[in-house]
Amino acid sequence: MSNILYSLFKQYPIISTDTRNILPNSLFFALKGANFNGNAFAEQALAEGAAYAIIDEPSYKKDERYICVDDVLESLQLLGNTHRRQLKIPVIGITGTNGKTTTKELLHAVLAEKYKTYATKGNLNNHIGVPLSLLAIDDQVEIAIIEMGANHQQEIEFLCAIAEPTHGLISNVGKAHLEGFGSFEGVKKTKGELYDYLQDHQGTLFIQADNAHLQEMAAQRIFKETVKYGFAENNDIIGKLTVADPLLSIQWHKQGEMESYDVQTQLTGSYNTENFLAAIAVGTHFGLSAAEINAGISGYKPTNNRSQVLKTAKNTVICDYYNANASSMAAALDNIDVIKADQKAIILGDMFELGEETAVEHAKVVKRALAIPASRIIFVGHAFYQQQQEGAEFYQTTEQALAALTQQPLTDTMILLKASRGMKFENLIAAC
Repeated sequence: MSNILYSLFKQYPIISTDTRNILPNSLFFALKGANFNGNAFAEQALAEGAAYAIIDEPSYKKDERYICVDDVLESLQLLGNTHRRQLKIPVIGITGTNGKTTTKELLHAVLAEKYKTYATKGNLNNHIGVPLSLLAIDDQVEIAIIEMGANHQQEIEFLCAIAEPTHGLISNVGKAHLEGFGSFEGVKKTKGELYDYLQDHQGTLFIQADNAHLQEMAAQRIFKETVKYGFAENNDIIGKLTVADPLLSIQWHKQGEMESYDVQTQLTGSYNTENFLAAIAVGTHFGLSAAEINAGISGYKPTNNRSQVLKTAKNTVICDYYNANASSMAAALDNIDVIKADQKAIILGDMFELGEETAVEHAKVVKRALAIPASRIIFVGHAFYQQQQEGAEFYQTTEQALAALTQQPLTDTMILLKASRGMKFENLIAAC
């Protein structure tokens, strides 16, 4: 059946999984979810222009345009891996607790200066998104960047088996999705599954070699090639942050070379310095000149509410509310602490999926935030609400926080907005 599906894919190389945006002459995969059965939408998909519908319940089959398989999701994953094996190009696998999406975007911006580059779109980084990403790579692509996310153990191992990366990078490891990983050690073990794959398949590792956790993980394995980047002079690519006001400027150079390069970026957040260095290390490895690398970095402008600076009519807002966990929250607070501004406001929302660590980690954030000289500090969400103390405002919902900001507006202020995506902090922008 896999050969039949791949033959169809070569004829109709577009995948659809949602009848709300069926593309003509696509293959519709009738995926199932907690609240829907894709098989029930196969007829609609065909009526709207799909060439074939891949289903796994025979009762829905009406003619030869319905391809019945044992399991639609497994068939999609197998098809993605089959296509991957036809691609004779470098595939860079990226994972990490924080920064993996920004690093992916920066790698894409840099490599695209020289190569036809494909990178995972949006957050299609799970057991469905990875095969869909692979299947979107056409014959013109010269390098692919595949982001891999995880919220439980062995997930990265599984995604590596589909994507088969030739190169890999873990941005960092921290406290996130602890409900699924069980502990910080569980996070390291799962993210380290990328290192395992690279070791077993003679892959190339890119590593922030000043990171003690990553160093420890890498030291337990042997790699065909290792490219190190960081702040110490023993790295292959060495860099430093020179300006954070709030947009970052960095300076970098290659080990053993006197010439250094300065780059003005369009990102905020001092924690992004190592993400820039990752992109520089990858670009250098693939033969880009310093001018090409710098053009890619300086030209990248975030639009995904990650380390994004927004000038409103009244204030400057650091939009960093795509997601949040214990380590990224700490990094965001460290950043707002060092930024120079006449007035600062800190607005933080709950961090999700911390399991038994929820109360402890939210209490740490409150303590850290209250140590920063800010004219206004606001905490939003049920977890933060349990940590109420003097010196800050606490609201149970984003709607309540919006009402408070509307009644007492901020002006001429540098505002940090940071929260898990489910807090819907984009709704606060109207009052900022």
